Amino acid sequence: MSAAETTTAKVPPMRPSKAPGAGAGTGGAGNRGKQRRTGGAALPWGLLAPCLLILLLVLGYPLVRLVTLSFQKFGQPQLWGFQEAESVGFANFTKILGDAEFWAVVVRTVVFAVGSVVLTMVLGMLIALLLQRVSGWVKTLINIALVASWGMPIIVATAIFKWLFDTDYGVLNWLLSRLPGVDMIGHNWFASGPQGLAVIMLLVVWGAVPFVVISLSAGLTQVPKELEEAARLDGAGSWGVFRYVTLPVLKPLLVMLTTLSVIWDMGVFPQVFVMRNGHPEAEFQLLTTYSYDKAFVVNDYGGGSAIALVTVVLLLGVVAVYMRQMLRIGEVE
Repeated sequence: MSAAETTTAKVPPMRPSKAPGAGAGTGGAGNRGKQRRTGGAALPWGLLAPCLLILLLVLGYPLVRLVTLSFQKFGQPQLWGFQEAESVGFANFTKILGDAEFWAVVVRTVVFAVGSVVLTMVLGMLIALLLQRVSGWVKTLINIALVASWGMPIIVATAIFKWLFDTDYGVLNWLLSRLPGVDMIGHNWFASGPQGLAVIMLLVVWGAVPFVVISLSAGLTQVPKELEEAARLDGAGSWGVFRYVTLPVLKPLLVMLTTLSVIWDMGVFPQVFVMRNGHPEAEFQLLTTYSYDKAFVVNDYGGGSAIALVTVVLLLGVVAVYMRQMLRIGEVE
């Protein structure tokens, strides 16, 4: 063995040594990762904080005040400061829950809301489906008309409907009287509660359909064309494609739109109030107008607050159903 070989064999192999501070660097990277994760979790709350604060101020205080008034005897003497507000416990709720008129208003409100929601969703879906079959310029014109009607102030829309259904000068009575054997001249649509509420329901549906149509039109663009073509190849007709392909894809959107429509339609106030010139008759009373009358016409602010709180509880039930449906959809996905 040569000297060179002997020297090479005796020299141990050099192991790569860690750079100074390498371990500290790794720990520092982990700490920075933890800091980033902590900062990332706090960032959304920081961005939402101004909005949450405004909501707390705008909605929190009125809600707390509503709950407080619903447990008090609060009328004009208390409003003007002549007497102190007196706590009455659940007396306001016992009074309204034992009133047959209140339950009649609840039933009327539920029927009105269900009818409005069904008409809104059906018409909205039909129009959205029809928009998928028209040319581009026709779709643009219809969308412009929908946005214009949606953006119209409620007071203006209500005034137009009052003119359309006017007893003496209503366009609808004149048009219907042009049909053979139909005489609607001088017909009063508000002589009975069901007819008048049907007119108000049409007004509510007219104002709600544009939002539903635009939302569903956007949702229909997300339905995979491949699934529709596969269903047609399997022999499914138009109804089969809609039922087994389109509806499942649109289900989350439909649940959201239906829930929002129920909340909005149960909270209808200006349409009824303006249509009846600020004094809705008993057969036109809904929960919102009934609460308003109790508070500001009868000056029973405690009873009106109790009715409003019951309405809030009913709407929270609708929201709970919505959240449950959305959680089920999320679990399936």
